[in-house]
Amino acid sequence: MKKMISLRAPALAITGLFLANCAGAGDRYPSLAQRDAELVTGTLAAGGNGEDNNSPNPAPRAPLYPDIAERIEENLAEARQAHEDFKAAAPSAERQISAARGASNQSNNWAAAQIALADLDSARSAAAIALGDLDLLYADSAIVFAQRAQIEAARNQVSALIAEQDRTLSRLRGHLR
Repeated sequence: MKKMISLRAPALAITGLFLANCAGAGDRYPSLAQRDAELVTGTLAAGGNGEDNNSPNPAPRAPLYPDIAERIEENLAEARQAHEDFKAAAPSAERQISAARGASNQSNNWAAAQIALADLDSARSAAAIALGDLDLLYADSAIVFAQRAQIEAARNQVSALIAEQDRTLSRLRGHLR
């Protein structure tokens, strides 16, 4: 027990010396109080008529680069072609699904219906890829402050095609259950 007390006494003495040094050095270190230069002054007015910001006179949007307009048209053409492929494959898929109604999942009719649905999903995926490319163009144009109305219109068109395809797929899958 005596050894513990003798070990604590030097530790307490050393700790006391450190604390005394910290307390006694008040004039050698700068104050941590906030300085005048660190104060923020002024006001910021809210409001405005900007498209994407609150400034009263927003900067005009830059026009689209010519190659972006071409890429928009390419993506629209790809989505339209995918939609045409989807519409062409849908009647066959409906026939396959009608033949598979009530069949077990081990039957040839059920397998053929699944393949027909996969074909439709593939056509839908091609349209979704075009939409993804349009989304990238839209994001890129936002970064460079380019006009996005043409890209947004194309995105809306492709989204409508995909929504129509989704409704058809949902209906057909419902018939197969």
